[in-house]
Amino acid sequence: MGIRELQDALAEFAEEREWGRFHTPKNLVMALTGEVGELTEIFQWLTPEQSARVMEDAESAEAVEHEMADVFSYLLRLADVLGVDLERALVAKMELNRRKYPVELARGRAAKYDALGDGLGREGDVV
Repeated sequence: MGIRELQDALAEFAEEREWGRFHTPKNLVMALTGEVGELTEIFQWLTPEQSARVMEDAESAEAVEHEMADVFSYLLRLADVLGVDLERALVAKMELNRRKYPVELARGRAAKYDALGDGLGREGDVV
């Protein structure tokens, strides 16, 4: 299933339940934020090493998958309601990021684009 088919399925799911009136942009953003919070909660107190292995435990893996699916579904629903072509938006954003983070300045650095090349961010710095 592609993005459009997923959006259509979500719209049908909502329509069958007469939830369309609740799926305002504000409510969808709030629901999306809540689901991101639930995903965050899974990782909150894990060490970096534990977080890298979270999918090795079946129960944790299922919880992560469910929360990621919830986040994705609300994002898809929001894009549908607002008429945003997510594929086009992502391609455009990737191109913008290519310009903001040229390889020769950004490779191996976690510095924000406005700190690249100004001598403030050093290799490996998180700015």
